[in-house]
Parts: sequence; C-alpha cells; structure tokens
Amino acid sequence: MRKEPRQARSRATVEMIIEAGARILSNEGWAGFTTNKVADTAGLSVGSLYQYFPDKLSLIEAIRRRHLNDCLAVMRKCQIEGLTAAQFVANLVQGMIAAHSTCPGLHRVLLDDAPIFDGYMNPNSTFEVEYLAYYEKAVATYRRRELDMIDRTAALLISDAIDGVIHNAARRGTLRDPAVQSELIRLVSLYLADEGEVAAP
Repeated sequence: MRKEPRQARSRATVEMIIEAGARILSNEGWAGFTTNKVADTAGLSVGSLYQYFPDKLSLIEAIRRRHLNDCLAVMRKCQIEGLTAAQFVANLVQGMIAAHSTCPGLHRVLLDDAPIFDGYMNPNSTFEVEYLAYYEKAVATYRRRELDMIDRTAALLISDAIDGVIHNAARRGTLRDPAVQSELIRLVSLYLADEGEVAAP
C-alpha cells in the first residue's frame, strides 16, 4: 500500500476499495479489473484510490491478504477441546467453505488469473507458519502426540486436502454442494483421527 490508513474513516475507505475490487474480480474477472471500475464501484474518485493503492497489482495483493486473514480467522475460531475429530473437522470445513463463498468467482480469479507475488509462495511466511500450526495442534490432539513430536507431514497433507478440494470446488462452482462438504469432512476425519475413533459430527 502507498500509505497505511490510520483513522477510522480512512480504514473504512480502504475496506470499501478492497470490497469493491473483490466484487469486480468475482463478476468480471481479471480482464475486467481496472482501478477506474473499482473506484466507481466504491463510490470514490480514482485519485482517492491512488492515495492508498498505486496500481491494481497492489490492490490485488490487499484482496488476497484479506482472504488469507479470513482463513486464519476461521482457524482461530475453531476449537479442538471437547470435540471429536469429525466435529472439529466439520466446523473447520464449514468455516472454510463460508470464507470462500463470499464473492464466489473471486477465488477462481485469484487462483488462476491474477498475478501471484513470490511472498505468497513462501512456505516459511508468517501466514503459512501460523496456518499450519493449527493443523499441527489438531494432529497432536487427535493422534495423541506431543506437539514437538508430531508428524508435520500429516498436518501439511490435511491442509493441502482441505485447500485443494475447496479451491477446486470454487473453480467448478460447486462450493455450495452439500456432498462436497460432507465427503470432505469424512475424508479428513478418517485421516486425522486414531483408527476406530471417528464419530459422526
């Protein structure tokens, strides 16, 4: 961003710009995404947009960052204590599907069309470290292992399974298909729990 919003009004303006950008990407795709359209949709002058975002690439980065923050919010909200593996996974999958169902066409564009910056491909980024830590905790809990002795490959595979199924469902327009949700919950629950301990959510 060209400058960080400090006051409530400027933060609200930035959110309006990001929300407008997400809607345009969802409805018109990367080819139809321009700063003029975003400013017009947000009810602002393009000059006001440029105060915060120097070009559409910086705006894409902000839209993608907000989505990643939404995913982290789902993880932070999902509690493990007192739940079976299937119950935990059901909450997690439902939350992730909800996060990807806002502006349904957006995620296909972010995944397939819009430029991706190198930082988002870094497996040691702040986002990746926090994101995978939640899966590591789940593996430690449901496979009854100490956190420093867990199979991190298992955590990575669970993360990739959930992300992969949801992202492909977003591409195909099947995010709201109940069968996608129930089968994904079943798949991850069976893998996550100790053998014989999978219960219905």
